[in-house]
Amino acid sequence: MLKIFFLVFMMGGIPVAIAMAGASLAYILSSGNLPPFVVIHRMVGGIDSFPLLAVPFFILAGNLMNNAGITTRIYNFALSLVGWMKGGLGHVNVLGSVIFAGMSGTAIADAAGLGTIEIKAMKEHGYSAEFAVGVTAASATLGPIIPPSLPFVIYGMMANVSIGALFLAGVLPGAMLALLMMITVAYFAHKNKWGADFKFSSSRLAKALAELGVVIVWPLLLWVVVARFGAPAQLSVFAGLALLFVIDRIFKFEALLPIMTPVLLIGGMTTGLFTPTEGAIAACVWAMILGFAWYGTLSWKMFVKVCLDTIETTSTVLFIVAAASIFGWMLTATGVTTDIANWVLGFTQSAWVFLLLANLLMLFVGCFLEPTAAITILVPILLPIATQLGVDPVHFGLVMVLNLMIGLLHPPMGLVLFVLARVANLSFERTTMAILPWLVPLLLSLAVITYVPSIVLWLPKMFF
Repeated sequence: MLKIFFLVFMMGGIPVAIAMAGASLAYILSSGNLPPFVVIHRMVGGIDSFPLLAVPFFILAGNLMNNAGITTRIYNFALSLVGWMKGGLGHVNVLGSVIFAGMSGTAIADAAGLGTIEIKAMKEHGYSAEFAVGVTAASATLGPIIPPSLPFVIYGMMANVSIGALFLAGVLPGAMLALLMMITVAYFAHKNKWGADFKFSSSRLAKALAELGVVIVWPLLLWVVVARFGAPAQLSVFAGLALLFVIDRIFKFEALLPIMTPVLLIGGMTTGLFTPTEGAIAACVWAMILGFAWYGTLSWKMFVKVCLDTIETTSTVLFIVAAASIFGWMLTATGVTTDIANWVLGFTQSAWVFLLLANLLMLFVGCFLEPTAAITILVPILLPIATQLGVDPVHFGLVMVLNLMIGLLHPPMGLVLFVLARVANLSFERTTMAILPWLVPLLLSLAVITYVPSIVLWLPKMFF
């Protein structure tokens, strides 16, 4: 009956969160076995979670970065680094998304924030709107793969898996995705005989490489000072941060401090300086320091608006999580998850076949459900089967998130499609067709990540 109620509500066009909570309440009222108050109790209990505090703070950090003009700095940095290559703005699009992914953690923020700048610039340089939208949509999927990531926070909470391990698991797959997308850009540039969009400047490239060098060398130098010479960790970090600000002021770097955001987050979590939730708060403080004090691009009026936008987004996400908590509990209590597990295990005992079926299911579900809702519904159903078949839950989490990110590019419910159609002033149909060629690198990456788990698990096993 629970499944029937849910399907009826969904076919009636009711939003998925209300459909989940409504189906649970309807089942309880019709069965008479439990008091209706259980629905409220389980929904409140579902969001009464310390790890979930990371959600509003990561959303706030991304919104602050978007509104403080930092996206423009990231774009200019990527332009200096790869804008001189053939199909340069396509490469800039991918590289900019990689950097912005280390701050926002969501595909929508990437598409709406950096995507607005990138699509406008590409159209002005003669690229077709379809190509600009395609590369922007594909690169936006990097947001939740490269840490930090809101879907990883939701999955970690639902699956009782280390969020820090999930963040580290996304580093190498994110790099592979970015590389395949840049190869795709190079293919289109060669096919269409595109030239460079900007004149090569050795001074701009040298400055960008120096910026990148500081980002790489800084954490290594800090590790040497603390691990080899026994310096106090916290004092060393603060001294290192002060040195970063001095270097940025002297050399007038474009985006050194914003690019340091994922380095600080991952470094702090892997060394135990803070939890992922505390890291989300640290990301907000870092964004406020840059916006208010360092760059002076953030005003208090803008800050209030950003906070209100964050409250609106957070309430939507947490309501979905709350509704999914009661729905997932009811699925387990009524034996639905057990029945599905027995059916799948009766069909196959092979992890390889299960992962193939799970990928097909998640790609299909991702076309209709928003990622947060899909994660909260699918984790109680699929994770127990994956665990029984020996699939690592961290590996399975990355596979699930990538599937659902690809789903964001599909009709009928692909949110990235709607955002980019509005930004590029394209019809929904033309936007959908523009994205089709970019499914090739995404699906290829999905296949590699699914069946070569060492790519996902190498970094987490080093630190967790």
